[in-house]
Amino acid sequence: MNDARSRQVVIAGAGVAGLTAALAFAKRGHPVKLFEQAQRLEAAGAGIQLSPNATRLLRQLCVLDRLLPAAVRPEAVVLKDAGTLRELARVPLGQAAETRWQAPYLVAHRADLQSALMARTAEQPQIELVTGASVGSVATGPHGVTATAEIAGKIVTAEGFILIGADGVWSAIRALGRLSTRSRFCGELAWRATIPADSTAGTAFAAAGAANCVTTFLHPGFHMVAYPVSKGAAFNLAAFTKGESIAEGWSGNADTKILAGAMRGTAPALARLVEDAGRWTAWPIHTVDQKQPWTSPAGIALIGDAAHAMTPFAAQGAAMAIEDAVTLAGAIAASPADTARALAAWEQGRRPRVAKVARRGAVNRLAWHASGPVAIARNLFLTMRSPEKLAADLDWLYGWEPAEAQL
Repeated sequence: MNDARSRQVVIAGAGVAGLTAALAFAKRGHPVKLFEQAQRLEAAGAGIQLSPNATRLLRQLCVLDRLLPAAVRPEAVVLKDAGTLRELARVPLGQAAETRWQAPYLVAHRADLQSALMARTAEQPQIELVTGASVGSVATGPHGVTATAEIAGKIVTAEGFILIGADGVWSAIRALGRLSTRSRFCGELAWRATIPADSTAGTAFAAAGAANCVTTFLHPGFHMVAYPVSKGAAFNLAAFTKGESIAEGWSGNADTKILAGAMRGTAPALARLVEDAGRWTAWPIHTVDQKQPWTSPAGIALIGDAAHAMTPFAAQGAAMAIEDAVTLAGAIAASPADTARALAAWEQGRRPRVAKVARRGAVNRLAWHASGPVAIARNLFLTMRSPEKLAADLDWLYGWEPAEAQL
């Protein structure tokens, strides 16, 4: 392998994780070959929450300024009882978040984040993005990693000192690198709809929720998170229920009667959203066993959902992918002559934080779906806890910064 290739990073997947990794490595002077299976980049899902631990890193990569014009700075995270619409708790965001955590809390369309990442990527001559490229095999050896991809019926290879699997929960690199088992359906379905703010459904929601906040409605059978996107021109609705697995993919066909049934007993204005919102898409929530390895000494690393897909109940999926990408580039820079050591150190350092975030999501899910005496105790706890204390409870999460060597 020549000198250029000995420093080249090969990445599979041009979603949030892959694009962020490409920028993080390019910032450190590495040539990057980025393979994307899709012919055209199309963002999956609709809305996305980006907490300060993520936006801080996007700012360092010169992406944040490109995202801000399309994003919304919500004033608070609000928890409400879905049956009565009574407010249970409020975590101040807006300027309070920027003052406390030194970076903004944003909500946006996932497509807007991807567009911002793509715009920055296009400015980097050392990043080569190849679309329509499906990685079919991986070979490792003493001089690095070789990925073989098929592009329009032709076979091409890319060599580098490291191959990064950023290809999501159904990762091909995870299987090709023999790093872990397949993902597992967790028994929950996610339902998503986007409604114009000036529509009948938008007006009804604004009356039931908080139009300028991230609002989570709590109920034993489901919970729903809603927030403004497109500078307040629309609302993103994401509801979560138990259900049967559907097709592996970001969206699939599922009977909205499942969602309507789960929402029985909610406030009438909220229940009507199922019909008023129009078309809902559903997808199965899959997780990846975090006990499985994320790296191989031979030079393979998984980041984001490919490594540790978790339930979305802490709203940290994108943030963890962004953190993974930046810290991995930093770990490699800290040990440039020993890739195996750098990968092992990175994985060891990341695991405790990712596990803590996953636990937070599990606790949220239990609390938000509580019923009976447990729900009464939850409501009492939340109403007695001040906004300041609720914000302080998130300092470990939103105030996190990578070690100096990883920047």
